[in-house]
Amino acid sequence: MIASILNFLNEGKTILYPTDTVWGLGCDATDEDAVKKIYQLKNREESKSLIILVDSIEMLQNHVANIPEKALEILKTSVKPTTIIYNKPKGLAPNTIASDNTIAIRIPQDEFCIQLIKEFGKPIVSTSANVSGEPTPKSFSEISQAILKSVDYVVNLHQEKVAEKSSTILKIEGEAIIVIRE
Repeated sequence: MIASILNFLNEGKTILYPTDTVWGLGCDATDEDAVKKIYQLKNREESKSLIILVDSIEMLQNHVANIPEKALEILKTSVKPTTIIYNKPKGLAPNTIASDNTIAIRIPQDEFCIQLIKEFGKPIVSTSANVSGEPTPKSFSEISQAILKSVDYVVNLHQEKVAEKSSTILKIEGEAIIVIRE
């Protein structure tokens, strides 16, 4: 199954896949045209940045100029899915990066996601599988037909899974940890 998904990602196509939180829309986070497709699927302004998934701290280091020590502590001790906003991202599609030159990145706590990213060898976009302004679907059955018909590939895995909630989002500024989303 991962081989099929990799073909789609390598061709700049979009996927619908289960993450460690909610069902996500994804693509190659280094491919500007693929990322554009995600914004179109969601009917979302490109000024609203996306979450990126990486498989490890090592991959994170390849895409962030400097990882604050506090972020490393959080990554090593967090038991729930936690996304951290980093300054000065690099090697990612420009349209994944917020206007203030930051990026939200998470290392998923899910074997499938980690394996997929590891085999792909690059970060993958992860944004909730809904049209902007609509509620985030907590299960596969809640994903709208518009999204299901528009995405290039639907991962047939964990479709019975119900997510409790999206990840916590934190921003670290100096010594302060700012909670963006609980």
